[in-house]
Amino acid sequence: MTSKEVIVVPYSNNWASVFQELSTIFNKYLKDYIIGIEHVGSTSVPGLAAKPIIDLDLVIKDKSNFKEIIRVLKELGYNYLGEMGIVGRDAFERMSDLSPADGSGKQWLRHHLYVCTQDSMGLKNHIRFRDYLRSHPEIVIEYGTLKTELAKKYPFDIDSYIDGKTDFIISILAKNGFDDEILQNIKQQNIASKNALINPH
Repeated sequence: MTSKEVIVVPYSNNWASVFQELSTIFNKYLKDYIIGIEHVGSTSVPGLAAKPIIDLDLVIKDKSNFKEIIRVLKELGYNYLGEMGIVGRDAFERMSDLSPADGSGKQWLRHHLYVCTQDSMGLKNHIRFRDYLRSHPEIVIEYGTLKTELAKKYPFDIDSYIDGKTDFIISILAKNGFDDEILQNIKQQNIASKNALINPH
């Protein structure tokens, strides 16, 4: 149980704009280390109701320069949290509303930041789920309705909110080539973590 309220709101076109602004900053400071930036999670799917939190995956070829990435992100205002149980996907936490601290003094919309190796299962999970929803608008409506109902039912219980989404997420990933072992691992990670940073869908 958490004291933070679970709030799901209708889709906003502003989310894509904020992602582009953040991408510009990360590309500027990490251009020598990353090979791509992906907007993932529910805010990346047009029309999908979501918690107003942008999820970004910084994609890297491998971890040969990972210490430098941690250093640069720390200077921009992010603490390194580690893999948090998902191999190949490292989470970073904002130090303040001013992160990324690019000198502009801007207060940014809340966001979750991850660094993923290009072949990691965490990245594939995010991308396949996002792309499936983007191409199936009827599922977007169904998933948005589920999230909205769960947020109303469990407004101060993120654990139950995440639990209520898990079977739906697994069903979508099962349609995208994930085998049973991987799906069970994802489900167990959700159950064990009870942390929105683990599962941003």
